Amino acid sequence: MTREILNARRLLCPLPVIRTQNKIKEMRPGARLEVICTDPGVMQDIPAWCRIHGHTVLETRSGDHEYVIVIEVGGAV
Repeated sequence: MTREILNARRLLCPLPVIRTQNKIKEMRPGARLEVICTDPGVMQDIPAWCRIHGHTVLETRSGDHEYVIVIEVGGAV
């Protein structure tokens, strides 16, 4: 299983969602992507985008003004 990290620090929504979408297009189903952001809006926006597009949010956490979302890529991109 591959796991990649996307640094979306200092980007404001919707840019972290757009970068997440572009990165997931390059990944295979079942791969995992860890998105690291500083905009708290991603805690709602990225999970909502994942639900719509068939990806699974495995973990969310925050601390030190950073927000981390771990996504498992679904079959539909």
